[in-house]
Amino acid sequence: MPLHPRRMNRRQIAPAADRLSRRRLLTASATGAATLAGAAALTGAAPGPSSAAAGVRPSGRRRQRPGPPGPAGVRLRWLGNNGWEISFGGPGRPTTILIDPWITRFPTGTYTPKGADPATPLSVDTALIDSLRLRADQILVTHGHYDHLTDVPYLAARTGATVLGTETHANLLAALGAPEDQLSMVHGGEYLQFDGYTVQVINSLHSMTGPRSRVPFPGTRPGSPPPRPRVISDLVEGGTLAYLITVGDKLSILDSGGANYDARHLTGLAPDVLLLQPGGASVPDYVPRLLDVLDHPPYVVPTHWDDFDHPLNEPARDWGGLAELEAAVHRADPEARFLRLDHLESFTF
Repeated sequence: MPLHPRRMNRRQIAPAADRLSRRRLLTASATGAATLAGAAALTGAAPGPSSAAAGVRPSGRRRQRPGPPGPAGVRLRWLGNNGWEISFGGPGRPTTILIDPWITRFPTGTYTPKGADPATPLSVDTALIDSLRLRADQILVTHGHYDHLTDVPYLAARTGATVLGTETHANLLAALGAPEDQLSMVHGGEYLQFDGYTVQVINSLHSMTGPRSRVPFPGTRPGSPPPRPRVISDLVEGGTLAYLITVGDKLSILDSGGANYDARHLTGLAPDVLLLQPGGASVPDYVPRLLDVLDHPPYVVPTHWDDFDHPLNEPARDWGGLAELEAAVHRADPEARFLRLDHLESFTF
């Protein structure tokens, strides 16, 4: 994949000592820049004494206290599952990018012993989405499954955002009522310049699960939009994309799109922040190989680790992969900061 010459010079050719000093500076500068939004953003309630007041996570590690924004001025907020809000720029109208926003979180049984019921009807809770007052300049879709794509048509229409995704994603979005003039079909390999930031679109791979290593709800929908999807099995994977968002020369954030990857497309990217999913059981050396390929990002932020049968206005409930992911990251890179956020919690770099 072609790389921007300036980023190649800055991250690939810099001597090891320079990379290490920059890494330490980035890690130190963001200390104390976390902000807990939690359930208060949906309910209007103040954080309970067991969270912000006590300042202790369930694991016993101290929560970062609120503090001044980091020097990069890039705010990352977790919307649950693989949903992320990235904002930066002026306080009046910051630039905002959403990744896979799924606020509705209708029950599917995905993390129960029986797994997701393919006949689960699709639904969109517009009142709940509106309560978050989200805005967006771009919405980045990593793949077509229900827990990534269902709310995007409503959010696109509400915000006027440009939506990036594959041909299948665009067709599914159009079938669900997304404004077609806001859909931008990408293939992987695109390197897009916007006002003060860039987005690189990267070919990626979806998680492959079970004894036969299969992608759930596989398939594509090329050509014209299909009939309107009604149940979760109608939303097929449709190809998986990763995205690298780079804000000037300040910060870069990579969302790999699934608990799988094609290392050939990631070599040389060297993000500052990696949004990393648990799982990857079918991928040899899933975590250490990925961190090596990416030149050991200073920050690793877990994503897609919560059981989304539970609503966003409650603390995130681990579906069972978080502890092993954290341990694997620490084994592979003891210096990396494993930054776990809760629902609607944000961190400013």
